[in-house]
Parts: sequence; C-alpha cells; structure tokens
Amino acid sequence: MAAPAPTAAFCGRHLRPARASCAPRHAPSPPGRLAAAIPSRVPPRRLAASPRAEAGTGTTGTGTGDVEALRAGVSVYKPRSYEVLVADAARSLACAMDDGKTRLEIEFPPLPSSISSYKGSSDEFIDANIQLALAVARKLKELKGTRSCIVFPDQPEKRRATQLFRTAIDTIEGVTVSSLDDVPTDPVNSFFKSIRNTLDFDFSDDNEISKPSSVEKLSNYRQTPYVKSHHFRIDRWKSDEPPSLYIFINSSTRDLSSIEKYVEKFAQSVPALLFNLELDTLRSDLGLLGFPPKDLHYRFLSQFTPVFYIRQRDYSKTIAIAPYIVNYSGAVFRQYPGPWQVMLKQADGSYACVAESAARFTLGQAKEELLRVIGLQEEEGSSLEFLRRGYKNATWWEENVDQEKSPAWRT
Repeated sequence: MAAPAPTAAFCGRHLRPARASCAPRHAPSPPGRLAAAIPSRVPPRRLAASPRAEAGTGTTGTGTGDVEALRAGVSVYKPRSYEVLVADAARSLACAMDDGKTRLEIEFPPLPSSISSYKGSSDEFIDANIQLALAVARKLKELKGTRSCIVFPDQPEKRRATQLFRTAIDTIEGVTVSSLDDVPTDPVNSFFKSIRNTLDFDFSDDNEISKPSSVEKLSNYRQTPYVKSHHFRIDRWKSDEPPSLYIFINSSTRDLSSIEKYVEKFAQSVPALLFNLELDTLRSDLGLLGFPPKDLHYRFLSQFTPVFYIRQRDYSKTIAIAPYIVNYSGAVFRQYPGPWQVMLKQADGSYACVAESAARFTLGQAKEELLRVIGLQEEEGSSLEFLRRGYKNATWWEENVDQEKSPAWRT
C-alpha cells in the first residue's frame, strides 16, 4: 500500500512557528510510519555545529547580530504565514543590498503548494506575485527607505495590475510602476507593439493623461487628485527621484531578453531583482526554437545572486518491503547570507536541514542528500544507482561553469 501523499509545505496563514535549535544538527528521522519500514543503512552525516538563526519568527532587524544569525543558516524552517515569509525575504534582500550586490533573485512558492502551477489558474499566480512583490517593497521601505519600481512584462499587464491593486500601490511611499515596453526598440518591434496594444484595446493609460495639452491647461497639476470622473490622478505612480531598486515580476522566457535590455538602459548601477520568475523553468526553454539563446544565461542570468530561495520537490521511490512506495519531499533552501541547504520535509510540515554547502546544490545533488538521510540511497557505484540516476543528472546550465560570465547564481 502506498504511503500517504505529502502535505502542503505552506498552509496559507495557519502555520505554527518553529524555533531553530542551537545544538549541532543531526539527520532527522523519516516522517510518520516510514521510519519503521526504512532500514538505516547509511549513517547520518555530521554537520558543523554553529548557532542557528530563528526561523519563521518574522523578525525584521538587520543589525550585526541578525546578520550573523542569518549567516549561520537555519536548522528548521516553518514560517507561520506568508507575512513572515515576506519578512524573511525582505531581510535577506536588505542584507544583500547592504553588501553592495546589484543583481538579485528571490524565489519561493507564491501560493500554498497544494495549488500547483498545473492546477491553479495563471491569474492566481500572477496576482499573488504582484501582492507579494508589493509586500516586499513595503517591508524594504521600512527597513532601508528603498524606493522600488515594479516592472511588468508589458503595458496591458501594467494597466491591469494598477487597476486591481491601485489602493495597495498608493499605500507604499515612493513605489513606482513601469513595463518592459518602456525600453526603446527598433521600428519593426515598435510597430508590432502598437498592433498588440490596439488589439488589446490599450488606447490610453488610465493611470495618467498623456496629452500635453490637457496637462498644460492645469495649474499645479501634481496636487490635482482627479481630472475627470473617468480618469485617475495624473502621474499617479511617478516620482522625481529615481528608483533605488527595480523589481521584475511575472515575466516569461521570451521576456528575459527585454529584461536584459531594460537593465542595461535603466539599472546599470542600480539593484535589479528577479522576483518569483521560476528561473530554472525559464532556463530550460533557452535555446529552443522561438526562444532566446542559451548564451542569455551565461552572460546575464548567471550574474543574479539568489538571496532568498525555496525550491520544493516531491519524490517517490519503490522499495522491496512495505509500504513498497515511499513518498518524500524536500527543498533547496537559501537565506542570504547563509549557506545553501537541503531541507527534508517532516510530518508536521516543517523543513529540517540535512546538508549544507557554500555552493548551490543541483537538484540531483539535493535528491541524493534526501535519499542518504532517509536511508534509501543505493550503494555507490552499483548498477541500481546507475539505473536510477542515468548517464546525466544535471542540466546544461548547471554543468557548463566555464562559459558563465559570473558564478554569482551559484553562490
């Protein structure tokens, strides 16, 4: 009989906080009733003893003590809500910006894992990412006074978001909005953009009046809250001060080239954040017909340092004794400036660290660490190990180190 399927990793706003242990970490036992069925063939690997950060508490300080706690990593991670998750991400982002890093990445599930990207509506993920990005911008404003600019894939996406989340955007001081369409393009691309906007009925931007004649007739227009009942405030989300952080959200693989041009045009020396773009999924499309070449990763994406990263994976393995099929779950985790960690999901929904490294784990390496700690790893060099792993157990972007412009995405 198959073991029960793993439960959701983040259960909305009903998760209980878990405090990290300050003792040396040992390999956690397998969840539930699997402990009796799984032979303990492989001794647990001892990990270096170090003080651990308190995980999932929602503290947002970035003092010396907080940075040192983050640098040590976490033993157990179980945020009690998405508010805590956002606070942890913002704190790590603030630490990276304080260290002078300008190419940054944040990646975590935008919705509870019970709603996978295959079951949920795309609009649900798009809207969740917008709300989370705004929450990070608000928290970063509190921590550092950062002026954030949210960059959408195109004008229609920008218009839709500003209509749906107008009130939320207004509550964040200094936030501005933009789109990848703001990058100057050649006449051919400009023509196709105009056709797209026309077909999308994007005749005017509802959030600002673009006719100079209308603006010229208004005195002191920056203090004018509304012009007509069907128009919003002029220059509603524009600022005289340039942004100190650009946040790119909801972009596809084909948008990555536009992000590169946008960064070169507007953010050469300003921090740029790729927020919940699922870059590993987008990288897999590079080089295919109709998509940007693989070189885009080597010259551009490789420069982005993951500052807060949670990549969850569910696995199953067939064994010769009951329950015959073992389901287990884990995650690759990183909270800057801490190390990269492999986390095993426990029965209570928390994630316990079983391995850590200064360099990023590949998904294949993370799976091997999970198998090792639950005692299901085949004997090294055996035919069973080869049949399970195959000839290649890494992706092209994980293998070709010598072609990368920067190793930042691995650190």
